[in-house]
Formats: sequence, structure tokens, C-alpha cells
Amino acid sequence: MMSTRSTSLFVSVRLQGGEPFDVPVGTPVGELCAQLRPPDDLDWLGALVNNEVVTLSYPLEVDSDVTLLTMRDRFGWRIYRNSVAFLLAKAVRELFPGARFAVEHSLGPGFYCSLNLNGGPPSAELIARLRNRMRELAALNRPIERRKIAFAEALRRFDAAGQQDKADLLRFRNPPKVVVYDCDGFTDLAHGVLASRTGALRHFDLIPYPPGFVLLFPDRENPPALPPFEPQPELFRIFSEHKEWGRILGLRTVGDLNRLIADRQADEIVRIAEALHEKTIARLADRIAERRPTARWVLIAGPSSSGKTTFAKRLAIQLRVNGLRPVAISLDNYFRNRDQTPLDEAGRPDFEHIDALDLDLFNEHTARLEAGETVDMPIFNFKNGHREPEGRPLRLAPGEIALLEGIHCLNPRIGAAIPPAHVFRLYVSALTQLNLDENNRISTTDNRLLRRIVRDHQFRGHPALRTLDLWPSVRRGEKRWIFPYQNQAEAAFNSALDYELAVLKPLVEPLLNEIKPYHPQYAEARRLSAFLASFLPLPFGPVPPTSILREFIGRSAFQYR
Repeated sequence: MMSTRSTSLFVSVRLQGGEPFDVPVGTPVGELCAQLRPPDDLDWLGALVNNEVVTLSYPLEVDSDVTLLTMRDRFGWRIYRNSVAFLLAKAVRELFPGARFAVEHSLGPGFYCSLNLNGGPPSAELIARLRNRMRELAALNRPIERRKIAFAEALRRFDAAGQQDKADLLRFRNPPKVVVYDCDGFTDLAHGVLASRTGALRHFDLIPYPPGFVLLFPDRENPPALPPFEPQPELFRIFSEHKEWGRILGLRTVGDLNRLIADRQADEIVRIAEALHEKTIARLADRIAERRPTARWVLIAGPSSSGKTTFAKRLAIQLRVNGLRPVAISLDNYFRNRDQTPLDEAGRPDFEHIDALDLDLFNEHTARLEAGETVDMPIFNFKNGHREPEGRPLRLAPGEIALLEGIHCLNPRIGAAIPPAHVFRLYVSALTQLNLDENNRISTTDNRLLRRIVRDHQFRGHPALRTLDLWPSVRRGEKRWIFPYQNQAEAAFNSALDYELAVLKPLVEPLLNEIKPYHPQYAEARRLSAFLASFLPLPFGPVPPTSILREFIGRSAFQYR
């Protein structure tokens, strides 16, 4: 019997992995929401359609696998955070239209925001008014509409609203249409998917954190509960210093960076950024030298692709300027043989777990080195996943100082055999100060991920697909084993370079384009590609050979194993 179904009028949909069914062509994803109740009384925020993150208004035009998203999902979580930041920007525009406002950077479980009104920081009363207005907007359940408007119309809107930062981001782009989000007259460039209505954005708080405030989000592991906010003074100080440095140079947003690249002034920014790194590293070396002869161990920790290895090498040079003799020790050499690695929840080797290290051997060696003895330092072979049968002898002679580098170096279980007075703890991360525009930040995690994609391809032969597949496990390990201990550091170093994303762009874009719609990693590849589209490319010729960026793009003056 011939089917009465017209393939031109219907498409087949598989919702949440269930049995396929037909819907009319053009059916919005949101119409499928009525068939499923979201878990934990959360809200549907968007969907994965054939491995692409889309809004609930997205029309289904081809046969589709559809997964609806809440804030508990990785992609839904990003939608929620960006949507609440949009809601905040709208509330600021309504209440304080002349204020200078910016979503500056991440801080713990939230975003640190600045708001300058009449030349001063916001009062607790003003922050309370802003919080109340956001809650009113959520209660009104107003639509947040994704629209395509003519390029000229987008510029007209941003100019009329005084949103020069948005116009600057479009200066070196010329699409016939611009994708924006609009809610009751407030318009923003689309930097990703947002929720379809303000009613889905009920769970947040604003915490005064002078001179600004923190936009606090729910705990993704336990939504919609809001986690307690714990101050991070050292990281906040570094972010603030870097932000001030950007303001002085007129380098606050990607639009500013693109202008400098187009005007052929980027080489100077490269030199200044690298000089700032060198000056900061020299100051850290001075602090360590002031602690001699007590301090004999410098423990350097940080998340993946933060540039710890190059930082340690450059710090060693500055320590020698101070008359010290540094000895490099990599914690990675204490990995257990691969068949002894702990397994994660999915049964895969968990290389981020602290018990992937042979802590008994490490602590035995540090105790013996402290006592002036010679140890047989292990050498781990990453190609075969086993220790070499023979290590290398090591003894800490008088006047020598050990530089120990590894992701777990701030964990109390590391260095348990070393007297606390003998340790100087350092935290390294790429704390990006540059914004896309005033109310759309650049994720420090994305900065590190793009570094790692390039490095894995250049030096490990891994395609971007493999790096993106492993990245969620890396992130889980960071949240469990690194971030809880970052406040243990006596000092921190920001390894981000404001120009680096323009250098990484032409290197990483071809790698992302190798990931196809049938790959589960396609959504992340698409998101990163869209993000990089905002940057003008910058040749990497001016990047000095000692730069931390060279650890990832190659041609470094330093040797890496």
C-alpha cells in the first residue's frame, strides 16, 4: 500500500531518543515541549537538533534528533547563564540608561559586573533595585525573540541606543543580515542561544562585591539552588589589574582589538602584553627570593592549557637573575602506570584524578630531598603509558630551589612531607580580560580550550574531535581537583594574552571545520567557530619565542618533552 505521508509536508522527529514521529515541516521546537515535563521542575531553555544548539523557536525543516535542554545540561547551562546576563543588561538599560555597565569576568559561581553611575560604584540600595527589576521582568514572562535584521538597521539601533561596543564589533564584518535578540525594545547581538522567555530566568541573585557586584547563578549539579558565594581576593585582584591595563591601552573589547589589527598597531600590543608578562614573572621571582633561604619548593598549579610549563621555565630564568638555582620537577612523572589509573563514572581512565599519581612515592621522594638525600626521579613515558625502568638521580644541593609543576600542586596531599614554611604556592590560569562587547564576556575556559585544540593537533597528532571529546572530563577534573584549592595559593599569575585569540583563530578554524553534524561534538565546534568569527586574524610572526603562547602554537625557545 502506498503511504499517504507526503515527505515534502512532514519531517520525522526522534525526541529524547524515543520512537520517531512525524510533524509538519517548519514546526517550532518549542511545540514539542508540551509532550515532556522537564525534570526537577526546571524550564526547557533550548534544544539540540542534529547536534546543533538552537532556540525553542527553531523550525524543524529536516528529519531531526531532538534533545530538549534544561540548565542541568551542559549546553542548557550556557543558555541559562547567557540569558540571565541578557536580562541583567536589559534591567540596567531600563533603570540606569546613562550608566557604564559591563559583565567583566567569571568569579566563582557567577559573573563579576561593574556599574559606574555618576562617577561612582553602585550602592547596596542600587543593586537591590536592579535585582528587583530583574525579578519583575522574569515574572512578566516577556518573550526574548531571535531575529534577523538588515545590517544597516542593526547599526541604526545600536547607534540610537548608545551601544557603540556592538557597532564596533560589526565594523569589520559585512553580512547582509545580523542576528539579534530583542526583548521589549532592548536589542543585543546574538552571541549564542538564549531562552525564549524571561519567565525561565527566575533563579539568580546579585551579591554586592565592591566596587561592583556578582551575578550569582544556580549550582548546575543541584539546580535551581543557589550556591554560597566565597570571595576570591587574589584572582579578583589579578582580573582587576588586567582590566585596568586594558582600559589604559584602550583594549577592552574584541572591537578594540580588531581596530588595532586593521590599523597595523597589533605588533605594539604584542610587545606590551609580553612585557607585562615578563614584569609580572620578575616580581614573583623577587617575592620568592625574599623568602630564601626558608622557601625551597615552589609549587605551581593551574588548569589544563594555562601555560604552567612555560611559566615555570620563565620563572626559572628570573630566579637565576636573583641568584637562585632552580631545579625543575614535573609532577606528571609520578603518574601511575596506565593500567593502574582510576576509572571515572563511565569506566574510562580518569587522568585528572589525584590518585592517578603515585603519591606515596612522591611524598617519600620529597621527604628524602628535604633531608639532602639523592632520589631516583621517575620518568613517565606518555607514549606507552608506563614509567621508564630507569629514572634520573636528583639531589637538592644548598642554594637550589625546586620548581614543581602540575595540576594538583595546591592539593594538601601534595607536598605533605614538606614543612609548610618551605613552600611557596603559585596558581596559573588564563584569566581573559577582553570582552566581546560590554555585556558579553569571553570565557576563560574557551581561551584554554582553543589553546589545547591547537596544541593537541600540533604536538600530539590529535584532531579537534578528540580534544572536544576529552574536554568535559578535563573540566570535571578541574572542578573537583583544582578550583577548590586555588585560594591556597600565595600568588597567582594570569597567563592570558589579549591578542592571542586573534593568533589562534586561523590555526583552529580549519580543525573545527573537520567536525561534522553527525559528530556529538558538532554543537561545541559550531559555537567556537561562531565565537572566532568576531576576530580579525593576526599572524603569529610577532609572537616572541619565549611567549607562553608558543607552548601551544610552536616554535618556542624552550624545549618540551
